[in-house]
Amino acid sequence: MPSRKSAVIEGEPQEETVDRLVNDHLRPRLHLVSLLQDLQEEFGYLPEPVLRRVAEKTGKTLVDVYGVATFYRMFRFKPRGRQLLSVCQGTACHVRGGAQVAAQLSQKLHVQPGETTADGEYTLETVNCLGCCAIGPVVVKEGRYHGQVTLKNLDGLIREERR
Repeated sequence: MPSRKSAVIEGEPQEETVDRLVNDHLRPRLHLVSLLQDLQEEFGYLPEPVLRRVAEKTGKTLVDVYGVATFYRMFRFKPRGRQLLSVCQGTACHVRGGAQVAAQLSQKLHVQPGETTADGEYTLETVNCLGCCAIGPVVVKEGRYHGQVTLKNLDGLIREERR
C-alpha cells in the first residue's frame, strides 16, 4: 500500500487509489464509515476531491457522503500536523486552568485550537474530557499524557516539543 504522501500529487489525490479503496469496500456491500477511515489513513485527511470521487463511485450523493463524514468526530477535512497536542477542557481541567493552558499554547504556537502550524509540525486541539480528572489540567502530546500542566511548566513542554 502506498504511503499517504505518495497518494497525493500536487495536492490532488490519485483517482486510482480512491477507486481501489472504494472497490474494496463495495464487496459484498458498501461500508461507508470503514471506507472513509481507510481513505483518511491513506491521505491523512479527507480532501474534497476524495469525497467527490467516493460519491461518484458509490452512487451516493456528495451530501450523503459528507453527512456521514461530518457526523463522526474522528474524520478530518484538513491535514493534521506531524504532532498532535490535545488540551483537556473538561470540568476538572477547566477549573484548574485548562482554558489558560490552551490559550497559552495557542499563543506560543500561533494557531487556534483545530488549526495546524504553518510549518505543518503541530496541530492544536481541545477535547471535552480525557478521563484523568485527578491530574488536570492535562495536555496529551502524541499519546503521552502530561498532568498538572501549568503556565509555568508549559514552556518546558513546548521546548521539549520543539526539539
